[in-house]
Order: sequence, then structure tokens, then C-alpha cells
Amino acid sequence: MPTPTAAALAALLLQAASQTPPPAAAAPAPAAAPPAAPTPADPLSEDWVTIPDDEMLILTLARGGTVAIRLAAPYAPVHVANIRRLAAARWWDAGASVYRVQDNYVAQWGDATEKKPLPADVVANPPPEYERAGASAVARLGRRDPYADWAGFSRDGWPLAGNFQTEWLPHCYGMVGVARDLAPSTGSGAELYAVIGHGPRALDRNVAIVGRVVDGIERLSSLPRGTGDLGFYVGEGERAPIASARLASDLPEAGRPRFQYRRSDNPRFTAWIAGRENRQPPFFVVPAGGADICNAMPPVRRVPG
Repeated sequence: MPTPTAAALAALLLQAASQTPPPAAAAPAPAAAPPAAPTPADPLSEDWVTIPDDEMLILTLARGGTVAIRLAAPYAPVHVANIRRLAAARWWDAGASVYRVQDNYVAQWGDATEKKPLPADVVANPPPEYERAGASAVARLGRRDPYADWAGFSRDGWPLAGNFQTEWLPHCYGMVGVARDLAPSTGSGAELYAVIGHGPRALDRNVAIVGRVVDGIERLSSLPRGTGDLGFYVGEGERAPIASARLASDLPEAGRPRFQYRRSDNPRFTAWIAGRENRQPPFFVVPAGGADICNAMPPVRRVPG
């Protein structure tokens, strides 16, 4: 058989190439999942209320990050007034630090030396604002609270516990209290702590609760644990310095972090409570039939947009 010439080989290759099937068309992109159907617990836009700037204390840590605290003025008015004065005086901006981190308990900040004088207009020993008369909850949990006759929610986004005469803010994760010495000391508000563990509810009505961390709690709960008694840092180098503490109303308009609480005086929130008390399948197979107030903290979110 004669050997094909180079020209013949080239022609055969071109013919084979022309018979190669075209590449397969790309598979169509999967269709987007349809939006979840609304539930009775879903909030409407009007259920979200923006927290006033003068209720927000912004704690900036020197090593980076901020902690946003909503102040609870209706429940501890004198202590919160002190905190506002301390922030205006820039009291926490020099020498203050997070100086105690006790595992499953609290992170505490202020003046570790306890020698820094308070501003003249700060009340050194306010009245014991541990509870107040009344029962202002507009929604309640279905079961009796282990530490109170009832637990529920204020219209303006606070968790509450109470009896037949008084009500108070409970010690739940993220709540902020005033450190104090033995009674009759009530603490000025210069030394504060945030709960970073299981809610120490035995402290309810024994310490003034002045707020709640609504953003940045991880910057406190992730700090190294103190090696001294009760979680105190042993040396100055272990402390986490505070760069500044400001009310959001004292920050430039563009730099103010803004948050919203969810109103609780409507059937949508009632349905939300039922969902917290009775978790549903597919993961939950046995509904609990109830919830601890610390496991049903009122929702808070950043202002969208």
C-alpha cells in the first residue's frame, strides 16, 4: 500500500476535526429557592423601633472593636444619669480597662486601681435601683419563672421579671450591671460588668441593672480569663484598655451605630413567644412547653440599610 503524502495526512486531519461534535451547552443555573412563606411570628416593619442615640453607650476597646450598650434609664434612672455624666466627662478614656473576666460569669470594667476620683456631679451612692413598683409587661411567658412569679417583656424591648408588687430586669446573658461593694453600697456606675455566661439570676434585685449589650458582646466574652481570684487580672499588662466611652448622641451623625428593638404589644410577638417555648421539627422532636426568660431575650437588630 502506498504511503500517504503529507498533504493527504493534513486533509484527513481537517476532515476529522470538522466531524468533532460541538461542546455540550452549559447546564442552566439552578432556580433560586422561593422565599419562605411568612409565619405568624414574623414582624412587620412597624414592629421595629429605633433606639434613641442618647440610650446607646459605645465602648471602644484600645485593642480594637466596639461594644454597644443600650441604657435602661426607666429602670435605674440615677445610675444611668451617672453613666451619662461619666461618658460626658470622658472618665473611661484614660486609665480605665476591662480588668476582670470570670469564666461563665462576668466581664467587668472601670478603674482597676479604685483611686480615680469621680466627676463632681456623679452621685457616689445612688438609691438601690434594683426593682421598681408595678407590672408593665405587655407580653409574658407561659410558665412561672424560677426566680419570680412571672417573666415577660416590656413594650420597649426589655426582658422583665416580677411579682405582685414589683418588677425588675433579670440577669441574663449580655445584661449590664453596676459593680458595688457590700451593702449599703449601690455602686456609682463607674464600675460596670456584662454577663458573659449562664444567667446568674440569684443577683436579681441585689444589683442595679443599667442596660444590655446589643452588639459586640463577643469582644468581652472572648477575652482571656483572669487568673486571679474571681477572674481579676493579676497584672496591669493583662488588662484590656478602654480607648473611649461615648453616648452615640455625642458621636458624629455619620458614625453613630443605630439599632432597633422589636415591640412586644402585638399578636406577632405573642406568636414569637410561643415559638421560643415550643421549638418545632425537623430538629426538635420534643417541644419544651416553656422557656426561661434568658432563652427568650427580646430581639434587637441594626437599622437596615
